[in-house]
Amino acid sequence: MKITPKTQVNPSKIMQMGTGFWASKILLTATNMGLFTILAKRELSGSEIQSRLDLHSRSLYDFLDALVALGFLKRTGLKETSIYKNAEDTNLFLDKNKPTYMGGMLEMCNNRLFPFWNDLEEGLKTGLPQNESKTGKTPLFEAIYTCEDKIREFVNAMAGVSMGNFMAFAEQFDFSNHKTLCDIGGSGGHLSAQVALNNKHMQCISFDLPPVGPIAQENIDKMGLGNQIRIASGDFFIDDFPKADIITMGMILHDWGTKDKKMLIKKAYEALPKGGAFAVIENIIDDNRSENAFGLLMSLNMLIETPEGYDFTSTDFEEWAKEAGFVSTSIMPLTGPSSAVIAIK
Repeated sequence: MKITPKTQVNPSKIMQMGTGFWASKILLTATNMGLFTILAKRELSGSEIQSRLDLHSRSLYDFLDALVALGFLKRTGLKETSIYKNAEDTNLFLDKNKPTYMGGMLEMCNNRLFPFWNDLEEGLKTGLPQNESKTGKTPLFEAIYTCEDKIREFVNAMAGVSMGNFMAFAEQFDFSNHKTLCDIGGSGGHLSAQVALNNKHMQCISFDLPPVGPIAQENIDKMGLGNQIRIASGDFFIDDFPKADIITMGMILHDWGTKDKKMLIKKAYEALPKGGAFAVIENIIDDNRSENAFGLLMSLNMLIETPEGYDFTSTDFEEWAKEAGFVSTSIMPLTGPSSAVIAIK
């Protein structure tokens, strides 16, 4: 068969994906070094960036101009005459001094997850996590909650990956017939904060393990939301959920296997009044399992990180919710690949 330009198969997607870790590592490294935070203050020349970040001259402009080509930086001039500044999205989401900072997740990807994913093949063959637990070290959640620095890194990472979704949920969900909300696994209190900021009549509880409480309280105090948000400590596997009109979970259910998922959904049902809402914010996989690539990748990350966790579809959630007693479910698209699945009691 004669190959014409219209029928020729293009290998560019294969190459782009196969070498995708190059671009990923460039972004992760720049975030980890604080480049975007530095540039948020003012534009800098290449030599100024070199001095501030203690970089060698050899690949300085390859590194910076790669960030330009990838769309994370903007530039005027060339090489020695270059002046660099953040792109708009970079400036909003990767400046550590802004409340919209989502680089915590990227920092955790750089500092923890990057090497673990090298063992994906082993995880697929064994079904076992490939993180710290593989080498006999303390499992992820146990390790996190025994060290304040690790707690802060994890809390910041979770805030980073979810902040846009929390903002969208707080703006889109109809809170008019509700007065109280309890966020289970509330981490740094960021979901409660967004709800409180956008709905002045709402009283919120951010519920998580005791070591997280001081970090969440610190965040709430900084935002001046102490009159609307209470930090509560407990273990959502052992303790009853605080009663509220709305129960939320952000990036919680996917950490656990089916049995634990069902148990947590049932506990949410029991904490709600009739007409109450249970909202789960996750990277909900499309029912055809062919469109939300990020949701599927996140589910594979649960293989790397947890013994039984996985991400799920809205149909999966509907089945579990109705088994628990909820009468109806719906899905609310949020930002990018994320959605809120909502069950009504």
